[in-house]
Amino acid sequence: MKFETLAIHDGQAPDPRTGAVSVPIYQTSTFQQDAIGKFREGFEYSRSGNPTRQALEAALALLEGGKHGLAFGSGNAATIAALQLVKPGDQILASDDTYGGTYRIFEKILRPWGVDIRYVDASDTAAVEAAIGPKTALIWVESPTNPLLKLVDIAALGALAHRRGLLLVVDNTFASPYLQRPLELGAHVVVHSTTKYLGGHSDVIGGALVTSERDLYDPIKFYQNAAGAVPGPWDSWLVLRGIKTLKVRIEEQQTTALRLARFLEAHPAVERVYYPGLSSHPQHALAKRQMRGFGGMISLQIKGGFPAVERLVAKLKLFLLAESLGGVESLLCYPPKMTHASISPEERARRGIHDNLIRLSVGLEAADDLEADLRQALQV
Repeated sequence: MKFETLAIHDGQAPDPRTGAVSVPIYQTSTFQQDAIGKFREGFEYSRSGNPTRQALEAALALLEGGKHGLAFGSGNAATIAALQLVKPGDQILASDDTYGGTYRIFEKILRPWGVDIRYVDASDTAAVEAAIGPKTALIWVESPTNPLLKLVDIAALGALAHRRGLLLVVDNTFASPYLQRPLELGAHVVVHSTTKYLGGHSDVIGGALVTSERDLYDPIKFYQNAAGAVPGPWDSWLVLRGIKTLKVRIEEQQTTALRLARFLEAHPAVERVYYPGLSSHPQHALAKRQMRGFGGMISLQIKGGFPAVERLVAKLKLFLLAESLGGVESLLCYPPKMTHASISPEERARRGIHDNLIRLSVGLEAADDLEADLRQALQV
């Protein structure tokens, strides 16, 4: 079946008791047992499992082309759960352009636990292979990356990971399973912040992991239950609702994003535009090969430094200054003081996150209106 059909039907069959076409919200903490140790449909306590969350986990696995899905209370909770696959003394190779929250987990939680993290330009497969050492256990990448929208050749890294006996984990939040399916390209685990494109309406916080490998699923499932960072049934239902319209939202968002990226690239007030759909993007060919489309995220550098950024933000009317992305509203984020504030100024500069960098999440407003908003805000 086509993606949009899967998104509406698979894992979300009508309720067998009532025929309700929307998965019911099982707003319960516990379930009656028929006898000691005898559970109806396998449910005993909603931290361990809930029918609404189970429907979400099944739907997410199907959309990613995987066998097992796990839902979490946030994207960061999903990240920490995936990182339970390493142990003290192991090394993680991580892409050097990484979400600030993930960097914070690496540096403030894993490193004190005795896990070594080494950052590498993951868009260069040869550089990743050269960085592999005797203690390397896992490769962690985003594609496209946050916020510089670099692409990683997932198939090449997947082949490398399998050849060297390593795990490859891909954060697929920016692309979503509609645009990219890392498991089919060789990844072992896919991570999502379901807050973003999967939820799609800026009204829920959540995260997810998908894998096809039982020996990875079982320990993460154990951790999910033991740590308890799970979404409630209402949050699970909101994400289920969101994924039903994932295709139509992203198609509209990426069409507008490409138009805005071309407009911005030609504007005299703009120093540089980062968008995989532009022919000027260094991995444009890879984007065409690896992804179904180019997505709704744009990053750009404004001429005039931080004062110019402040002027732009003050003049915008439709782009809202806010963290997050992937919703129906267009958002502007300033990574140095928002999503990547946990990274030191020196490290940000080394990674290319300069003080004149902004990130746009293109929503579902009319393309004409969004372009007009940017045009008037960029006027000196």
